[in-house]
Amino acid sequence: MNAIRVLADTNVISYTMRGGRLGQLYEPHLKGKLVAISFITVGEFYYGAEKSRWGNDKRLRLETTLRNFLVIPYDHEIARAYGRIMANSERSGRQMSLGDAWIAACAVRHGLPLVTHNAKDFQGVEALQVISEPEA
Repeated sequence: MNAIRVLADTNVISYTMRGGRLGQLYEPHLKGKLVAISFITVGEFYYGAEKSRWGNDKRLRLETTLRNFLVIPYDHEIARAYGRIMANSERSGRQMSLGDAWIAACAVRHGLPLVTHNAKDFQGVEALQVISEPEA
């Protein structure tokens, strides 16, 4: 895949922030591209910071890191895509998490491939291209 724009799932951004093997595994999918994240991903990071009671220095590093990405905000087309994704998920007997459905909706609405380490969480989402790496 040679897309010049991608949407990165929360887990991929987390891996790249931490470095290590998984971060390196996804680096080629992000390097040299315009990397977008969903407004949901931003919320998930702030939730993690609150839950773990991060101090000011760590929160400042998070906010600095988040500025490196284009954040896709909510709009009505994303909400429509979310509604379709959740309804189709329920019809197929799969339970998709609300956060994953919103992230998928952002990718579908903007025609962006989704880079995620949890490809199975997005199975069956129409018009969604998933880029993932297998566990080594």
